[in-house]
Amino acid sequence: MNISFLGNWRKRRDPAFGVAVFTGGDGDDDGHEGLAELLSECELLRAQAARSGVELDDSAASLEAIDQLVPRWRDDEETVAWLGNDAGLYLGTVVVRTVPGARWEIWPNGQPVVRLDSGREIDVVEAGQAWAASGAPELSQLYAEVAEH
Repeated sequence: MNISFLGNWRKRRDPAFGVAVFTGGDGDDDGHEGLAELLSECELLRAQAARSGVELDDSAASLEAIDQLVPRWRDDEETVAWLGNDAGLYLGTVVVRTVPGARWEIWPNGQPVVRLDSGREIDVVEAGQAWAASGAPELSQLYAEVAEH
């Protein structure tokens, strides 16, 4: 069905980008493992890195390699947004897998964040989006700061 006013309305709106995760909220460990697995996929980032010869092995060293990628994606707003989401989720994945006590949490609005043992929450998706758009802060630098605490 072709509804002209709807097509015009869509053209005036920017596409929505982001990550929202909604769970049953029971907080069990199996749910956290499943959530961690889901959030670690990061397909666009993994494909971008592979095209540049970088293997993402969920290590801190791979964050340094990502920081060195040539940012060819910055010419495409849509790619920046999606790649930024993936970069943030990948940063969170590395933190959760390598920093003792770190785990994924979901804010009431569905935003995934990483919670440290100290109670500090890191909005890794926001950090990933900033990295994709401007290269700062570097993912490896953020990781080093988080890993110290």
